[in-house]
Amino acid sequence: MNGAVRVALMASGDSSRWDAFVDSCSEATFCHRSGWQRVVEEGGRHPTWFFYAEEAGRICGVLPLAEVRSRLFGHALVSLPFCVYGGIAASNEQARSVLRTAAEELAEERGAGYLEFRTTTGPIDGYGTRDLYYTFRRPISADPEANLAAVPRKQRAVLRKAIGAGFHAEVDADSRRFYQLYAESVHRLGTPVFGRRLFEVMRDEFRGCTEIRVILQKGRPLSAVLSFRFRDQILPYYGGGLEAARNGANDFMYWSLMNDAAARGCTLFDFGRSKLGTGAFAYKKNWGFAPQPLAYQHRLVRADSMPETNPSNPRYALLIRGWKLLPLALANRLGPPLARYLG
Repeated sequence: MNGAVRVALMASGDSSRWDAFVDSCSEATFCHRSGWQRVVEEGGRHPTWFFYAEEAGRICGVLPLAEVRSRLFGHALVSLPFCVYGGIAASNEQARSVLRTAAEELAEERGAGYLEFRTTTGPIDGYGTRDLYYTFRRPISADPEANLAAVPRKQRAVLRKAIGAGFHAEVDADSRRFYQLYAESVHRLGTPVFGRRLFEVMRDEFRGCTEIRVILQKGRPLSAVLSFRFRDQILPYYGGGLEAARNGANDFMYWSLMNDAAARGCTLFDFGRSKLGTGAFAYKKNWGFAPQPLAYQHRLVRADSMPETNPSNPRYALLIRGWKLLPLALANRLGPPLARYLG
């Protein structure tokens, strides 16, 4: 260490050096990029505090935070809503310490119920963990046959059938078709849909590393996925489709994305997070991805316990069943004001 480490909030002129640090820090993820500030504020309408630690004029740690305040789901400081990863990314322990202190002081000042870091590292002394989600990541090859060989035999047979079923992929310049397919998919699950504005801000803010891929058969759009590229990784982030997409279109979608990304230099496929015991969890395992626990770290501030705001909570079972019965158009109007608290 050459001197004192100070903490500051990211200003408009800091985004380039913030992202330069994120690109170079092994702990950082796509969810640490500075553009998430605009996504969370404009797309999700949550206030943010993007802290960075600096020594001798150089950033040595970052911590993006947002405040989520809801009468239904509680009051929290989270790093970061709408993100599967987050928390502190730092190059040394002093930076990590001062950023954690800044977050804890802000949580007290804002009267938050709890502070949550969606970190891939840990544990943190004095923090609890939430063993709810798992992530699925594995290397991919520029050779499609090598990728196919890495898929277990049963799923490999499903893939071969999908490859020969006449599906084809198109890359869209806007989110219109994606949103229609995604909204129908989450409605079948009984989940409120995010507003389309969220995806438009994502696409605009991360232009150059975002792709919207739509899968069609005989001209009919069946499924779609919004993906991000970060370093040598491809991250299919939001995906969905019609009920008919379960007959091969979804499989073809991820298969075509995987191989196209590998041909463009990606070497790691990040299949995203899923909850243990869900269909999505089983689906990703069937592809041969090993689940890796995401033990999110939390610190209670004003709350007595962590809220269980996930669909697995039995208290939401009746609401989920009722939501599925709503007409899709009505669910799409009512969903965004609720969904922004569930990211």
